[in-house]
Amino acid sequence: MAFSYMPGFGNDFETETLPGSLPQGRNSPQRPAYGLYAEQLSGSPFTAPRGTNERSWLYRIRPSVKHTDRFKAASYPLWKTAPNVGDHELALGQYRWNPVPMPKEPTDFIQGMRSMTTAGDVLGQTGMAAHVYVANTSMVDDHFFNADGELLVVPQVGALRFVTEMGVIELRPGEIAVLPRGLVFKVELVDSQVRGYVCENYGAKLTLPDRGPIGANCLANPRDFKTPFAWFEEKETPCRLIVKWCGNFHVTEIGHSPLDVVAWHGNYAPYKYDLATFSPVGAILFDHPDPSIFTVLTAPSGEEGTANIDFVIFPPRWLVAEDTFRPPWYHRNIMSEFMGLIHGQYDAKEEGFVPGGISLHNLMLAHGPDAPGFEKASRADLKPVKLDNTMAFMFETRFPQMLTRYGAELETRQDNYIDCWADLKKRFNGTPEGDWS
Repeated sequence: MAFSYMPGFGNDFETETLPGSLPQGRNSPQRPAYGLYAEQLSGSPFTAPRGTNERSWLYRIRPSVKHTDRFKAASYPLWKTAPNVGDHELALGQYRWNPVPMPKEPTDFIQGMRSMTTAGDVLGQTGMAAHVYVANTSMVDDHFFNADGELLVVPQVGALRFVTEMGVIELRPGEIAVLPRGLVFKVELVDSQVRGYVCENYGAKLTLPDRGPIGANCLANPRDFKTPFAWFEEKETPCRLIVKWCGNFHVTEIGHSPLDVVAWHGNYAPYKYDLATFSPVGAILFDHPDPSIFTVLTAPSGEEGTANIDFVIFPPRWLVAEDTFRPPWYHRNIMSEFMGLIHGQYDAKEEGFVPGGISLHNLMLAHGPDAPGFEKASRADLKPVKLDNTMAFMFETRFPQMLTRYGAELETRQDNYIDCWADLKKRFNGTPEGDWS
């Protein structure tokens, strides 16, 4: 089945599945058409300024109060929430992992969430968590919503389908999706097994970064973001709703599907984005720009110019800078960087950083090109070169990212990662030319 989408970022959308099911000229008529219930889903305080005020009106078969019964505790021990400090013995360092293994037992998207890092404090609605998901089973009668934050999903292996109360999003590697805080959804697998990355954002909602001197175009353009049309499920069979709330999990049993929104309008909604539509800009004479030039989405922190989260990609692009070391330079940074590779090679680490892999460089821990990458870039013929067939990304935050026990003990961690810089030579010999022998 093909699903359709509405273009635009942050638009005020309207969509209906049945003619006349969406009220016109008012939000809450006395008797909505088709016997539906009017319900508002708010993603911001009522008094938030117009530019950041987010809400949608949903017209559904049953109100959400009928989609829960008494809750009981549920356990998803590999999904961790900040603050999560000191639960392992691994010493400080720069870390890198090969891909997280696929599960052997039946595992759905929620069961397959593996937290790698947490940062900040969910109770203060600051910070984030970085996860990897692996799954081989669809969610059929189980549904989920996250009260702790929005979810940015980055597939790496396999396609999946997010069936949400506001529409259906099909997602493949090379695309991303954002599921707002509180949105009810289930995840169906299009392929037999899937793997990818998730950034759980506890803070202010992800938005497009200001372009500043770049002007009105390039980077991620608003028209390339896609929000689904309304879709509903009228299913009168036993279902469950799982809720993540303040780091804990709760489950309730109901006798019908909660995905029953027949029409909706507003600006608080899920969306997807094709990373291939990102229009990169860069240095066209000399020097390597800061990686912030590749920011797709940002979650502001309240401190100007300092993000709670930046979602940054490293897409195919031309390198043309003269007399320039073209890969990213060596760096110590107040921000903390969680990186993943969707496909291809990363130009600063051609060996060891593989698709599905992860690296973590926390605040003020030095990082940069490995020794072979440095040698290659230092001696390269500086003709125009296209970096092609590659897509890496970074979840960057102003908070230190605390490694989880799962991440610390994961068997795919490369214990020899630090050795990638071992062969960097001392080239200083007191002469302007240095020793390049």
